Amino acid sequence: MNKRPLLSFILLILICSCKEKDVERKIIAEAKANNEVYFYANDSIKVYGDLYEKDKYAPTLLICHQGGSNSRAEYKSIIPELEKEGFNILTIDQRVGGQYYYGGYNRTVAEISKNEFGYCDAYPDMVAALDYINANGFTGKTILWGSSYSATLALKLADNNQDLIDGVLAFSPASGQPMEGCQPNAHIEALKIPLLLMKPASEMQSERSQNQIELAKENGHQTYIADNGVHGSSMLDEDRVDGSSAQTWKVVKTFLAQFK
Repeated sequence: MNKRPLLSFILLILICSCKEKDVERKIIAEAKANNEVYFYANDSIKVYGDLYEKDKYAPTLLICHQGGSNSRAEYKSIIPELEKEGFNILTIDQRVGGQYYYGGYNRTVAEISKNEFGYCDAYPDMVAALDYINANGFTGKTILWGSSYSATLALKLADNNQDLIDGVLAFSPASGQPMEGCQPNAHIEALKIPLLLMKPASEMQSERSQNQIELAKENGHQTYIADNGVHGSSMLDEDRVDGSSAQTWKVVKTFLAQFK
């Protein structure tokens, strides 16, 4: 009996099986690499984000970008450093943003046909992100992280949800006329949870910035002035600052350590 056809058939089956497993592994790997999520704000705006999940019981950082920006571009060098610290991380593209700063692509803005939203109008996006965290079984502490206008909105969200939020990092909170209707100072005064308010030294010539820092100190909050910093969360990115960001990172990590 010639066994060669049978052996060839078995070999063919084994080869096909291996190829199928390779394809399956590739699909699983791609799914793991794709962190994208989306959910809807209360006015039906579809909000895109990225979820970097460690453990449902670990603390979670909800991170938002500055105006004219998007989460992937603004935080491309920052997220990997935060992942090392053991946090779950949810970053979102708010409806007020774009590609103006740092390149990238704001997925939420791209799907809004007529975008006439102002800075304060992005607040529902952040509310929806907090709801997403709570609805998906993340039971660890929740810490808000805002940059520029979103830092101001993070203060508002924290003030309105002090039973759900455990801390806030506010990088260069915006104020003045652009934030009409959602100014930060009343929320700084009202917060009873830990707050780290950070500004670059270049902004401290402004009386408004000086008053904001003093108000935070008067209400028992932590503040930090980054000598070589730049506006917003980018004070942590060494490609965007003049020199090292090591001291700024040390302040941030020390603040975050209390939530682990």
